[in-house]
Amino acid sequence: MRLVLAFTFVIVSLQAVAQLASGPMLGYCEMKEALVWIQTHDSQSVSLVYNTPEGDQISMPEVITKAETGFTHKFILSPLEPGTTYEYQIEINGVSLPRKYTLTTQKLWQHREDPPNFSFVAGSCSYINEPKYDRPGPGYGQSLEIFNKIDSVQPDMMLWLGDNIYLREPDWTSFTGFLHRYTHMRSQPELQNLLSRCPHFAIWDDHDYGPNDACRSYVHKDWSFEAFKLFWGNPSFGLPDHHGITTQFQFNDAEFFLLDNRYHRTEINVQNQDQWVYGPEQVEWLIEALTFSKAPFKFVATGGQFVSNFKKYENHARFEMERKYIIKRIKEEGITGVIFLSGDRHSTELSMLGLKKGNKIYDLTCSPLTSKAYDHSNEPNKHRLEGTHVGTQNFAQISITGKRKERVCTIQIYNAKGQLKWSQEIPEW
Repeated sequence: MRLVLAFTFVIVSLQAVAQLASGPMLGYCEMKEALVWIQTHDSQSVSLVYNTPEGDQISMPEVITKAETGFTHKFILSPLEPGTTYEYQIEINGVSLPRKYTLTTQKLWQHREDPPNFSFVAGSCSYINEPKYDRPGPGYGQSLEIFNKIDSVQPDMMLWLGDNIYLREPDWTSFTGFLHRYTHMRSQPELQNLLSRCPHFAIWDDHDYGPNDACRSYVHKDWSFEAFKLFWGNPSFGLPDHHGITTQFQFNDAEFFLLDNRYHRTEINVQNQDQWVYGPEQVEWLIEALTFSKAPFKFVATGGQFVSNFKKYENHARFEMERKYIIKRIKEEGITGVIFLSGDRHSTELSMLGLKKGNKIYDLTCSPLTSKAYDHSNEPNKHRLEGTHVGTQNFAQISITGKRKERVCTIQIYNAKGQLKWSQEIPEW
């Protein structure tokens, strides 16, 4: 009888596992609250059970996943305690999946000790081949092994810098298409360990917003916005009274400003109008938020290159008025420690723009993760730091270390095989 019961339990457990399409994925993890995202293959009853350090077991209310939301669900775990590790399990149809996961809330270090040392990874441009809908010819996507390499460096957080999916022609003409593309990308086996490893945050660029180079005129941007919210676990989406995906969060003593470079972007070829990537409201918010920030390093995540002076493709240099205004305001306010994190270009490089009194603005362009790569080393970007161009699949590991007021940001670029390509230190200013 015991053998029969054990066998039955294994069968039921395996059936529950088979219903999980992707995840769990960690979204934001703050001191008092955390988000866990999952997706099932079809409509299922899902729940989450987690254990407190005191040994109490807390069960989240059961929820039925639905087709109209891509069979996704976000669990909000609260209230939690700072600097605490919690163990949790996913339940499907009342059956606990055998694997146990953990999440760790941010530490309450302020006014008590030096900020914690930590590292995060960043990358952009993740094309996953699907021949049925891809253009004819060789696949544009490359090996997915890079996700295993990213997982192996055990990051404390991951930041996706846009083009995280690549919408195809059948995708951007219906909300069903958006759900299909996100589901196809998110369900890849090589991603699953990484998704549960650490908190994930994201911005978008044109390929997860709509058609190639799409701007504010894209008529279905409400679909792209809703799909983005369903599949990512950012702490918020948009500014008060200002639509889009803009948000901001703090991770230890670093601050991250996630910008929306699509929702309010003007069409560059339209004459007799001011040209914007972000729009006046978002720009003024950014300058005020950067001025208010006390973080030694202020990471500004945006889809396209900002510091490069090369006026081609979708580089910000083509939107000269807005770019000059942002640089001018950073100078005027004496804002230090600004590092733009950008993607889009299918190559990686570090650019640096010198300001007055030794202040600098950096821009780490990091791309691609799995898409086809290109060699742009001959582009006339006068701000590129020598030896930082990489024209193959790669990702960045960025570490913040040192005592308070003596912090150092170390950028390391690794190729898809996990080999170090270059390293650069940026001291706190």
